[in-house]
Amino acid sequence: MTSRIPVGLSTASVYPQPAGAAFEMASELGYDGVELMVWADPVSQDVRAVDRLSVRSGMPVLAVHAPCLLISQRVWSPDPSERLRRAVEAAAELGAPTVVLHPPFRWQRKYADGFAELVSSLEDESGIAIAVENMFPVRRPLGRGRSVEMNAFKPSVDPTDVGHRNYTLDLSHSAAAHMDAVELAKRMGDGLRHLHLADGSGAPKDEHMVPGRGTQPCAEVCELLARGGFDGQVVLEVNTRRAASPAARKEMLAEALLFARLHLDWPVEGAAGKDRPRLPR
Repeated sequence: MTSRIPVGLSTASVYPQPAGAAFEMASELGYDGVELMVWADPVSQDVRAVDRLSVRSGMPVLAVHAPCLLISQRVWSPDPSERLRRAVEAAAELGAPTVVLHPPFRWQRKYADGFAELVSSLEDESGIAIAVENMFPVRRPLGRGRSVEMNAFKPSVDPTDVGHRNYTLDLSHSAAAHMDAVELAKRMGDGLRHLHLADGSGAPKDEHMVPGRGTQPCAEVCELLARGGFDGQVVLEVNTRRAASPAARKEMLAEALLFARLHLDWPVEGAAGKDRPRLPR
């Protein structure tokens, strides 16, 4: 059954397998599409190759994640503005309505100074939503239970501090930042275009756990979207690197999809009580 809200699989969720494996797995498991993470995988950088994967698998590209990780700072171009433009062009060619983007790093001063204007102008020119993502600070231990918190992003890890037209809410990042994900979703309001559905324990790192295995209000956020007429995309961005085999990875991603379907489809009538279906244990 196809959810009223499309549920996609991030190609990052099958790492260290390549992007092609994500398209195949998404099709086999019954996802509605794929989010393309553009990074070191050569196929992820080749729009024509990705288009062939999409056609062969029957999985549309729901979003393109621009190359803005530390490991992808030279993918397509060393200029972050050019990388963003290329991501928007790729989304247009692939028929994806959304580009997912991190806020600038603090050392990207020129890019950061013109970031909001660049995002807005590219949205106007392309008609594609550029959904800026919430991030998290780095915490370094000082010993004796003390730590220091450092923000690598300008002006902050919370994109609502600037105010953009479109946002991505990442629940693993909200866990690492100790942010209230429900309140953040409400601040994003109608601008919430894209959800990275994953979980976290509150540890000072980006965990991307299968939803339901951590402490984040994953179910509550899904139900909030379902009740609020959300017209964006939900994408499972789950860390499966420690899966013992491709079969074990597939089981994790099947569980993640089941969680999403239950909590996006079930609460349309506003039900939230003891009769709610439960995930198998």
